[in-house]
Amino acid sequence: MSRGPRVRSARHSWGTDDSGTPILHVDMDAFFVSVELLDHPELRGKPVAVGGKERGVVAAASYEAREYGVNSAMPVGQAYKKCPQLIMLPVRGAKYRDVSRRIMAILRDITPRIEQVSVDEAFLDVVGARRIFGSPVEIAKLIRRRIRQQENVPASIGIAATKHVAKIASAQAKPDGWMLISADQTLPFLHSLPVGVMWGVGSRTLEKLDREGVATVGDMANLGEARLVRVLGRAAGSHLYRLAMGIDERPVQTEREEKSVGREETFFEHVADRQCLHAVLLDQAHDSARRLREAHLAGRTVSIKVRFADFTTITRSASFDQPTQVAQDIYDRARGLLDRIDIPDPGLRLLGLRVEQLAPAGANIQLAFDDDARRQDAETAMDAVVKKFGSGALGPASLLKKPADEHRGDRGGPSI
Repeated sequence: MSRGPRVRSARHSWGTDDSGTPILHVDMDAFFVSVELLDHPELRGKPVAVGGKERGVVAAASYEAREYGVNSAMPVGQAYKKCPQLIMLPVRGAKYRDVSRRIMAILRDITPRIEQVSVDEAFLDVVGARRIFGSPVEIAKLIRRRIRQQENVPASIGIAATKHVAKIASAQAKPDGWMLISADQTLPFLHSLPVGVMWGVGSRTLEKLDREGVATVGDMANLGEARLVRVLGRAAGSHLYRLAMGIDERPVQTEREEKSVGREETFFEHVADRQCLHAVLLDQAHDSARRLREAHLAGRTVSIKVRFADFTTITRSASFDQPTQVAQDIYDRARGLLDRIDIPDPGLRLLGLRVEQLAPAGANIQLAFDDDARRQDAETAMDAVVKKFGSGALGPASLLKKPADEHRGDRGGPSI
């Protein structure tokens, strides 16, 4: 989701020529809340949030709740202080994931050039779709209409020449709108905005830039690359200067081009229970294995990512002799890595799994034992059921009642 500030002055026309703007950023509006309102229409227009228990955090807030200052990642206790009448709904992770999968299918019907970056947002390159569906603006309108008709949830879309500008534009288009930034208006648009809208500018970077008198993206561009490098370091300084100048050469990266497939989960409440964490890993392993099979890929290395309560983050990895796309193999290796990690109180804030060193699935895929072959056959059969009926339709018995669901927060996209 886009968390950058919306700027009232940015909400006007930035050109009508979309011939040089093939990149779309599709971002669902208050996604978790929007999905919940489908089952609770009586709550429309009221301050609603989705989140954890008293010691947890807010995962998403309605725009009515945001008027009181309630935002995602805010502690629940603080949210209630800002809005005593706030209606807090429990998290239903499987529900959000099913709706997300259907929305991504809508996008893939438009173009295979899609990069899903989280459960509720994706980039599209629509160059190849123009002949069938029309201009980028027409495609954006079509996408919004299809999502509304099929899922009845709102989506905002930014249309621009680059991923960076499209992502900023989608945030400025919220709620439930679209915004085109014509190629020749890229710099006027960027340079009018506060520097905090930029992708990758966090609180520490903002503090450093503020000391340099940098308030807008235009100020950053005028400061010059050399000065930015001295203030922020070579990598960050050069990267942000190029973005401030409208230069972003990153392509929309499809799953087939990804170097890894996986998912990470941020918990609303810290989780220390090993059974809960194992259930999360097993779910992630099955999701990753299914994506590998869909892309006809296999992976040689399994990596896990762990974030502790103090936000310290570590990764651990292990490799197979041959690539695999079998969920049980992936899970066994990931669980072994996790079980060798000490988890101090109060537990983990985030847990992620990814499969790396991808290669086309072929004769060298790891199926050393008959059990492996039977597992893969069973998992492939499960894929067809899940694709038709959703992720909750079929799975391992150990996931029928997932003890970690009440803790789970934002789920990353197919790659981490």
